[in-house]
Amino acid sequence: MEFLQGFMSAPLDFIWGYGLPFVLVLSLLVFVHEWGHYIVARKCGVRVEVFSIGFGREIFGRTDKHGTRWKFSLIPLGGYVQMYGDTDPASAGHDEKVEMTKEDRKVAFFTQSIAKRSAIVFAGPAINFIFAVLLLAGLYAIHGQPFTPPVAAKVLEGSPAEQAGIQPDDKIVEINGVKINTFQDIVHQVAVNLDQQMELTVFRSAGVMGEWDEANPVEITMTPKRIEGEDRFGFKHTKGQIGIASPEGESELKQHNVFSAVGSAVTETWNITASTLKALGQMITGVRSAEELGGIFRIGAYAGEFAQAGIISLISFTALLSVNLGLINLFPIPMLDGGHLAMYAVETVKGKPLSEQTQEYAFRAGFIAVVFFMLFATWNDLVQLRVIDYLKGMVS
Repeated sequence: MEFLQGFMSAPLDFIWGYGLPFVLVLSLLVFVHEWGHYIVARKCGVRVEVFSIGFGREIFGRTDKHGTRWKFSLIPLGGYVQMYGDTDPASAGHDEKVEMTKEDRKVAFFTQSIAKRSAIVFAGPAINFIFAVLLLAGLYAIHGQPFTPPVAAKVLEGSPAEQAGIQPDDKIVEINGVKINTFQDIVHQVAVNLDQQMELTVFRSAGVMGEWDEANPVEITMTPKRIEGEDRFGFKHTKGQIGIASPEGESELKQHNVFSAVGSAVTETWNITASTLKALGQMITGVRSAEELGGIFRIGAYAGEFAQAGIISLISFTALLSVNLGLINLFPIPMLDGGHLAMYAVETVKGKPLSEQTQEYAFRAGFIAVVFFMLFATWNDLVQLRVIDYLKGMVS
């Protein structure tokens, strides 16, 4: 309700504080994604006709010397690159009736080899992952990476950690085969483990502060406690918790050189990807509620929140969102990049493309699926922001 009340009391301030950061971050990530498609298309000799940030009517733009129309469009919730020969921005097909010269066919998207088409399509999601790594690496190299030792400074009474045998000053070095370097790594691993047993490798304290008995690791098994709650906006979340506290006053910024910054950024990007996939899998299987699937309002709320916390927080959030954008686009759903790649894989196996009718049906189904998920996620946002309750109260 806080989000809705803030908007109702000062809409202009709210739009400035939440709407603007959301539009700027999303536009940047859309530009990066579409630039990946664009630059690889150009390298493959394909003519790009339109590069649009947003959908709908053009607000302003310009045409470059290569004939590409660069433009900003009215609805700032995405974007597209339209290549020569395509009948729509999603590269869902082409018009065979349009006569093309031999030279035209050389620069058309649909006449390219499967390898080139796959590279062009894959470049969009790929550059989102690369961009996330670059953002985090730059942040770690310039500002430093937040670091808290993976030590259980305190074990809560009656918690899963106490019941499993975790002791104060234990150092957790591995969870389910994943190496643990920081306390935040523990939080990430535990949060996505709902109702699932975990295997922990622990070093006991050697009796001297800051030293552990690494020669005799202890193997511990436990199942995190499921915690359900809401953030200050009202968005629901479910996470696992084992009941340990981090060392107070030991959080610091770990400084990196360029190489170690890139290595840590790659690791963090991988962790974000793995956690997101695991959470989505839990929604599909019913372990986690689908109410946690958020849409544009949730992203906008968090974008404003991180922007108000400062540029460092906003950069971290942008990297997180970039990974999610790249990951979602790789799902094998027609209309998304992953759907195109799946069709190219079938084409490779069959030795010829799917029929025009099959492709049309597939893209219609994909369009319906994408719209459904967008509406479902938006509905979740509106319900949890209490907008639906507010509207019901106005008409009752």
